[in-house]
Amino acid sequence: MKTIAVMGSTGSIGTQTLDVVRRNGDIQVAGLSANRNVELLEKQVREFHPLLAVAGSEEAAADLRVRIADTDTRVASGMDGLIELAQMPESDVLVTAIVGMIGIRPTMAAIEAGKDIALANKETLVTAGHLIMPLAEKNRVRILPVDSEHCALFQCLQGGKHGEVYKLWITASGGPFRGKKREELKNMRPEDALKHPNWSMGAKITIDSATLVNKGLEIIEAGFLFDMPLDKIGVVVQPQSLVHSMVEFCDGAILAQISEPDMRLPIEYALYYPERRQTVIPRVDFHTLRQIAFEEPDTETFSGIPLALRAAREGGSMRTVFNAANEQAVALFLQKKIGFLDIYDIIAQAMDHHRRIPDPDLGQILETEKATRDWIKGRWSD
Repeated sequence: MKTIAVMGSTGSIGTQTLDVVRRNGDIQVAGLSANRNVELLEKQVREFHPLLAVAGSEEAAADLRVRIADTDTRVASGMDGLIELAQMPESDVLVTAIVGMIGIRPTMAAIEAGKDIALANKETLVTAGHLIMPLAEKNRVRILPVDSEHCALFQCLQGGKHGEVYKLWITASGGPFRGKKREELKNMRPEDALKHPNWSMGAKITIDSATLVNKGLEIIEAGFLFDMPLDKIGVVVQPQSLVHSMVEFCDGAILAQISEPDMRLPIEYALYYPERRQTVIPRVDFHTLRQIAFEEPDTETFSGIPLALRAAREGGSMRTVFNAANEQAVALFLQKKIGFLDIYDIIAQAMDHHRRIPDPDLGQILETEKATRDWIKGRWSD
């Protein structure tokens, strides 16, 4: 029986991971973590009986301790708690379902402890891929992608050798504003941007989908995951979200991973790899499917991809600035302090302001993140 720890168990990926555990019945849960949702974390503790539960703050942890005093689950808090969760000797796999750069240190700790990583945290590789991937190789740890696009690429790449790849094609739904122009986006509100046509995701990731920043993050992540240069990674819009990504080989053959948009499929694939499980997820009905459409992304209106490519080409700490500036800008947009198009302006200005560090260590990455956030707060938070 496999044993996992889930970092970010009350979020979208975390709850769907526990759905997979619940349905299969042959995975044990050694640890769970949440930031502030103590009520849901309590329910998860009572259902899955983990050895350790971690809350984001000591205040939340104190609340949880009172709530689950009748259980055998121990409670910890903060970064120390996350690192302890990541290194639990009882677990085989760490599911990194947490959002943001807070996931970097626990992920590195888990790799150093020899845990396989079911990776759903884009920021880890975007900002620290140059540290993460060599560390995983050194410790003989598998990085198993949970993002639907990277899981699709991972599956398709098994159809050929690395040197035979012509291009990785990452698909995008186009988000809730697909087809709109800049003039139409000026007055878009957070509630408009949160209406994703195909996927149910957390607020931050849904906004990233609306800006297409998520595709930029995925390009950078794919480069590290699959050891591919930028010129071999492309993005194409697939509005139905049925084709989750494709690999084009040197002979012109293209392998695509096609399924209904349901995150439980890539989660389950990562947890059981290389085994496949019989699933209850709805299947694509080819008898009723009339077409699968593709479009070129509008990178003039949605500049998330060009900004990401700039960050990737400049490299070093610029990737951290791109990610941190986006996180801060999305937070301001959700608070209705800035407009939708201001997200792009904030990212671009933060990158212009930054003095790049060519090969940052973990401390410099975290310092760059803080400096970027502070710089943005000083200019836009009021």
